[in-house]
Order: sequence, then structure tokens, then C-alpha cells
Amino acid sequence: MIKAIIIDDEPYACQALVTLLARHCPEVEILATYNVAKEAAKGIKELKPQLAFLDIEMPYMNGFELLEILAPVSFDFIFTTSYDQYAIKAIRFSALDYLLKPIDAEELKSAVQKVINRQQQSLAPQIDILLSKLHQATPPRIALPTMEGLQMIPVDTILYCTSSSNYTILTLKGNQKLTISRTLKEIEEMLEEYAFLRVHHSFLVNLSEIKKYIRGEGGSLLMSDGETVDVSRSKKEALLKRLQG
Repeated sequence: MIKAIIIDDEPYACQALVTLLARHCPEVEILATYNVAKEAAKGIKELKPQLAFLDIEMPYMNGFELLEILAPVSFDFIFTTSYDQYAIKAIRFSALDYLLKPIDAEELKSAVQKVINRQQQSLAPQIDILLSKLHQATPPRIALPTMEGLQMIPVDTILYCTSSSNYTILTLKGNQKLTISRTLKEIEEMLEEYAFLRVHHSFLVNLSEIKKYIRGEGGSLLMSDGETVDVSRSKKEALLKRLQG
């Protein structure tokens, strides 16, 4: 059994999640629910849960602030939220899990299974990246799930990303390639505030690593590693605008 707590300032949200877990995740035992983050901090020290379902937006102290005062964090957690797109980007960037309210049963089951799968991994690097993402304009690294586990990748080492079904292949400086357990769309969302552009349904490129644009119906790009990447006709105009300034 996974011993868990729920932290949410809305009592009905706590009860709804308790019900969902009872129906769909019998391997999770709820030790307590909390509507105030400060009380939850005390409860965590006493109960020592293995997992917390943590609301992001709460009065007086939000979910991220709670994590900061609890550091180092010795339990796993899944964020729950109704909005706050910036927070979601930060969570994706650190490869941590979140659930959008109202919580879907299948997504809940999937998130719990991920917790079970990563019980032996340290959360410290992910939390560090999450907090740096929230406090800094340009965090230097992104946490990405590979076949071997999480890898912390400096954003500026990524040359381009190639879609491969439900996976993405990252081509990095130094002739390195990584297969990531995320779709290209997810990677695009994680990198959208940086100098990356989707130039084809199969390619996302680092604009700083383009050496030359080659004309054509859509055209193609010569990248800094000497490889070429196709540009779709529908993406050509947006690409040229970015390249010209």
C-alpha cells in the first residue's frame, strides 16, 4: 500500500479525490486530508506519507511554497490544479506529475502507476529544477524521462527534436542522441519560451543552431551538425519571420 495524504483548500475537492482513489486506486491508502498548507506541513512530519496529492493554488501558502519549507522532500507527490499555465509549464519542465481538475479517473490511475514505478528514484533533482524554474527567468536544464531514467539536459545543447510515434528523439551537441518518453508536442510545450520552433510535424529545431535555409516548396534547414531538416510548406512563413528578425 502507498500511504498518502491530500492537500487542497477546497474540502469537496479532497472528498472527490478520496472517492476516486477508493474506486480506481485501491493500492493507495489515504492517511489524512488537509485544507490548510501550514497544517499539512505539521501532518507530514508526523505521518511521514509516501505520497501527497498537492493543490497548487491555496491561500496563504501555495503548493510550491509548501515544498520549499519542507525541503529536503522525502515523499513523492502529484500536483493538482484547475489553472495556472505557468505552473504547469514548470511542472512539465521538471518531469513531475500533475492532474488537471476535474480529475479524470484514467489520468489518476496513470499518475499513481508512475509513482509506483519511480519509488526507487530520488526526487531531489526534479524538485530543484522545478523551484529554479519558478524563481529564475532561464533555467539552464530540463529534466527529461529516458529509458534509463531522468536525464538533466542543458537546453542550449539541444539541436533539434524528431518525432517517433509516442517518443521523441533529441539530437544534442557532440553527436549525441536521446530517446525521450514524451511526444514531440509535449517537448514543444516545454521549450516554447526558448528559441525553438516547430518547422514540420516531425521536427522541432533550435533556431540558434540553424546554419542555412535552403529554398524549396517548404524548404529545408542545414543544422550546425551538418544534417538537414525538412520544413513544411505551412510552417515556412513563420520560420522565415523568426529568422529575419
